Amino acid sequence: MKPEPVFDAPWHAQVFALTVHLNEAGHFEWGAWAERFGATLKRHGLTKDLNGGEDYFAAWLETLEGLLSEVGMARPDEVAQLRDAWEMAFLNTPHGAPVQL
Repeated sequence: MKPEPVFDAPWHAQVFALTVHLNEAGHFEWGAWAERFGATLKRHGLTKDLNGGEDYFAAWLETLEGLLSEVGMARPDEVAQLRDAWEMAFLNTPHGAPVQL
């Protein structure tokens, strides 16, 4: 029997792993991250469902982008340009093919 995936979508796993990596590399403290993420969830009216979902990980990404901007690792305009480029690449990629920027 094949185990069920832990994350609903690949990008959920990727943003989770990136956040853990940045924390482990010393770019921010996990307690500060958790406090910010909790505030984002509360602002959006989301509950802390351990399984997560699209809204949960959208809030996760929003929190990470804000934190990276605050510590000077990613400017908001750069993040927006990259997100737009990724969206265009995604929309122009045939179903099932890997998305490439």
